[in-house]
Amino acid sequence: MGIHRCGAMDAGREVCGRAIAAVVRSLQPPPRTAHRARARRSGFTLIELLVVIIIIGLLAALVGPRLFGRVGKGKQAAAQAQIELFGAALDNFRLDVGSYPTSDQGLRALLVNPGGIEHWDGPYLKKEEIPLDPWGHPYVYKSPGEHGEYDIISFGGDGVAGGEGEKQDIVSWRGVKRAGERIDQ
Repeated sequence: MGIHRCGAMDAGREVCGRAIAAVVRSLQPPPRTAHRARARRSGFTLIELLVVIIIIGLLAALVGPRLFGRVGKGKQAAAQAQIELFGAALDNFRLDVGSYPTSDQGLRALLVNPGGIEHWDGPYLKKEEIPLDPWGHPYVYKSPGEHGEYDIISFGGDGVAGGEGEKQDIVSWRGVKRAGERIDQ
């Protein structure tokens, strides 16, 4: 019996092959289990999270002001539409009664007969109360008006006469003034 190259006795190449395989296995790192491999790959690094947060912050800074500007324009459009609905109701009132309600009777005359008015066939509005403007202020009604047979005014976001932007007055005799536009009264 001779000694084989791998140092094993002549038990053959099989013993030598097993010895080499054992040495190779001992040099390799232990195999990862499927659970450990998934756990390592499933999380995000701190850098990745910071990048995502920065991107979201930039988008909010760029888009946010544009969206908030549209909220003010939406309120102005809602006030203008409500004033036009009041105008239609006032026209129906006039067709039935023969005149518009006085300033003292106000818009409330569209809901309840102010007393002693013949041919009143209301209510002329679907709601049970006169709605407030989109900013929570009451509409101002004048009859006779300075700009027509009646004037209906919403004093805008600040609730006082005058103003620009969201604070401008919304009135029955003209549309909403847009930025840079000049409307003569």
